[in-house]
Amino acid sequence: MLFWLVIALLIFIFQVGTILLLEFRNPSKAVAWLFILFCFPLVGFVVYYFMAEDYKKRKFMRRRGSRLFEELKDRLWKQTKVIEHPEQMENPGFANQERLFNLLSRLSEGPITGCNATSILTNGEEAFPDMLQAMERAQHHIHIEFYIFRNDEIGTRFQQVLMRKAREGIKVRFVADGLGSYHLPRSFVRDCREAGVEFYFFLPPLIATLDRRVNYRNHRKIVVVDGVVGFVGGINVGNDYLGLYPKHGFWRDTHIRIEGDGVYILQNTFLGDWQLASGERITDESLFPPHQCQGNEQVQVLASGPDQDWDAIQEMCFGALSVAQSRIWLTTPYFIPDPSIYEALKTAAVSGVDVRIIIPFKSDSVLVQLASLSYVEELLEAGVRFYQYRKGFIHAKVMIVDELLASVGTANLDMRSFFYNFELTAVLFSGEAIKRLVQDFEEDLQHSSPIDYEEFSNRPKTRKAAEMLTRMLSPLL
Repeated sequence: MLFWLVIALLIFIFQVGTILLLEFRNPSKAVAWLFILFCFPLVGFVVYYFMAEDYKKRKFMRRRGSRLFEELKDRLWKQTKVIEHPEQMENPGFANQERLFNLLSRLSEGPITGCNATSILTNGEEAFPDMLQAMERAQHHIHIEFYIFRNDEIGTRFQQVLMRKAREGIKVRFVADGLGSYHLPRSFVRDCREAGVEFYFFLPPLIATLDRRVNYRNHRKIVVVDGVVGFVGGINVGNDYLGLYPKHGFWRDTHIRIEGDGVYILQNTFLGDWQLASGERITDESLFPPHQCQGNEQVQVLASGPDQDWDAIQEMCFGALSVAQSRIWLTTPYFIPDPSIYEALKTAAVSGVDVRIIIPFKSDSVLVQLASLSYVEELLEAGVRFYQYRKGFIHAKVMIVDELLASVGTANLDMRSFFYNFELTAVLFSGEAIKRLVQDFEEDLQHSSPIDYEEFSNRPKTRKAAEMLTRMLSPLL
């Protein structure tokens, strides 16, 4: 008996040592996995083996990721209005923000572009008709990519347009995340392919598990039509995004339409994901057509994920929060900030910046909600104001900093979005775009209730204990 106890102890020590050795770069993540290991000694290590970040795999993903934008950079730079100096920024707030400008300019393959027209699309009622209309007008190609794509009423409408355009000779490429869209029936995929739609799942669960890449999920939502108009934001394709699922009720979300130079970055991002999903490397220059300038808005499209050299969206958020002077307004369905974002918000609030954060009253994940609430009390004490959206479920991912910039994208304010998922965010500098997002935020406040510090701090001890335990898992949620 003693012999087997010694063997079990040695195995356990080996498991602990392995996690510490592989996760020394990220102590919070190491603690989360050790917590799981202590609760489930053998099962926890097996789950770690298949799900944990593998840095060799991350390097592999980077090598496989498209660098088409770099290959075509000389040509594209000639037909793109790239903002290279802070003096070129139309937003007067950048007059004294050279450091932030330099950070944004060096983050990723996506530069700040100056020839764009954007439209803020509030909720699926605005976004879906706009996307469908753009696809109906396609003359050359349609590229579409979603984390969740459902085989319901709105999903069928998208499918019918894509199949009809493919039959007309339009090149249609379709990527759906293998985990987020695993409910799609085989008949849906078969019908698409028979109509001429090139359809691929991004890392299907079984393949991803066997290859130890199940932790890499493609959370992006991209539509690019003819290389001249693109869409990105928080909205997937499903009836729930129209408020038609009783479980969630009204669904509040934000998407954005871009026409102009920013579409080149959307296109490049899609082609990188296409190569990872299909194995096909596309270098067709006709996918990056010259276009007439549709507007003078300055936009930056930032991609982040295992195929990128930088955690660009997290770096952008931290940089912007750090320079805020008067206002930080955030909307996020999942609030699990990494230590740097947490400290930036806390420091801003203590310094007198108006920091407001809207989160859901009812979440679609109990674990995530508990982890989110574990951060609230400390930040409330520092002066951050939290609001819980009560009209339905709020899924928008929006950040507004002063009159300086705003962002709309796919990334939640959590560690999974910042460090593990494939994500995409549009950073907007136009005063009109920021004003529209401010109006939406103020409207959302009307349907939200503030979290009172005294009341919240007196919540039951059992609730606090559950939040504390769940917070230990927050790097993995």
